[in-house]
Amino acid sequence: MFCVAALDGPLTVSFKVRDDEFDDLSSAPGLKPAPYVARYKWVLVEDVNSLSRSEWTHYVKQSYELVKAKLPKKLARQHGLS
Repeated sequence: MFCVAALDGPLTVSFKVRDDEFDDLSSAPGLKPAPYVARYKWVLVEDVNSLSRSEWTHYVKQSYELVKAKLPKKLARQHGLS
């Protein structure tokens, strides 16, 4: 899991960010630390328009890479990710 969207109610999205980005992003307008997973450096985007299209592309791809890098080697190989 590298990106989660809540589709019921207003659209919100959570994703993992780098440690050095977490404080700035989680305090930016429209974003906050993600409930339950903020300790793992996940942010919650409450206003999806607060990020540009290029920022969305960057952060979702980065989140995928961060999560993929933490997978156990065996699991990564099983899924063709190594």
